[in-house]
Amino acid sequence: MHEGKCVSLIIVVLALLASTGDAWLEENVKWTGGSFEWPCPSTKNMYKNSGKYIPKNVIATRVAMYNDDAIVALPRYKAGVPATLAKLSQSEQSCEATLIPYPCWSLQEEDTCTALQNVVDLYLDPQNILWVLDTGVVNTLEEPIRKCPPKVLAINVSTGKLLKTVDLSGLTSTTSRLQYVVADYSQDGRVFIYVSDAATRAILVYDVTSGRGYRVVLPQAIAIGCNRRDVLYLALLRRSDGSTCLIFTYLCSSRMFSIRTEHLRNGSAHGRIHDLGRKPKRMVLLGTDNGSALFFRYEGEADVYRWDATEQFDTRSFTLVYTSGECSLATNVVADYNRGRMRVLESNFPDYMLGTVGCGATQSLNLM
Repeated sequence: MHEGKCVSLIIVVLALLASTGDAWLEENVKWTGGSFEWPCPSTKNMYKNSGKYIPKNVIATRVAMYNDDAIVALPRYKAGVPATLAKLSQSEQSCEATLIPYPCWSLQEEDTCTALQNVVDLYLDPQNILWVLDTGVVNTLEEPIRKCPPKVLAINVSTGKLLKTVDLSGLTSTTSRLQYVVADYSQDGRVFIYVSDAATRAILVYDVTSGRGYRVVLPQAIAIGCNRRDVLYLALLRRSDGSTCLIFTYLCSSRMFSIRTEHLRNGSAHGRIHDLGRKPKRMVLLGTDNGSALFFRYEGEADVYRWDATEQFDTRSFTLVYTSGECSLATNVVADYNRGRMRVLESNFPDYMLGTVGCGATQSLNLM
């Protein structure tokens, strides 16, 4: 080989090696169960011996992307989940990702109501504020135990600092089942959060700027066809004129609905809800592109579709964009601005629910 070419090749190789630490998320990432980075071996042993760490009980269901960071929700469906909010990391010694409690270990302590108890959803807003929905109820698939009131935490992802905690106990009841959270800014700069309460057929609206909140009870029509109110999905879509709307539907419902957020901010949904049309089958809403596109799949199916809300809600407007691998289903789709593409979080979630995952659920974060 010519000496000049050899030197050039060495430079390229060294550059690639130097960049692997920061750019590992350029590729698809996989991991099994929940492998954490611990402060020290004795801490890990203490958690294991006390039953607070059972790796196979850990599963990531939601994700937020910030630069090269992937922050995941680890719901405490079962005992043994030491942290319910974590950041993915990958060391040179392992081909699988590990979990770092986010933003720190102290914010993960069960029975401490200033800490996180059970994170079920995340939403990263345009100001790089991460909104974290904590139901306060743990072990939801085994023996549900209420540890603390429900709340939403606001974390600045550029600094990792906790900015605010919103107590939702005044807007909920003992029967509430909080499932999804989104955040939005009004034209005058106020920030609002919206939380779905599946059990009470309501959307909780909280004006973070003024510290006021209220419930918007949705009409009975949105639950037609439901024997039991199961999952109440929320998704925030942005129109080209800068306005926003919420798309929402029950998994069991046969129809899809929307409402302009300005109506929610005014405190009333009466006569403001738009019936978008009939769903072909049960649909699992997965996320948006932070614009007008909604991603979804049909219940139990691996294909992920994209629908642009500027078009009619109809199968002719649904585009197949991704198919999960064998035994995996997508649980979340989010924008990865560093790559200019969408990311898909997927796992063998049904096996996890049935308790048939062996040493742990197989999870992956893939580029679409």
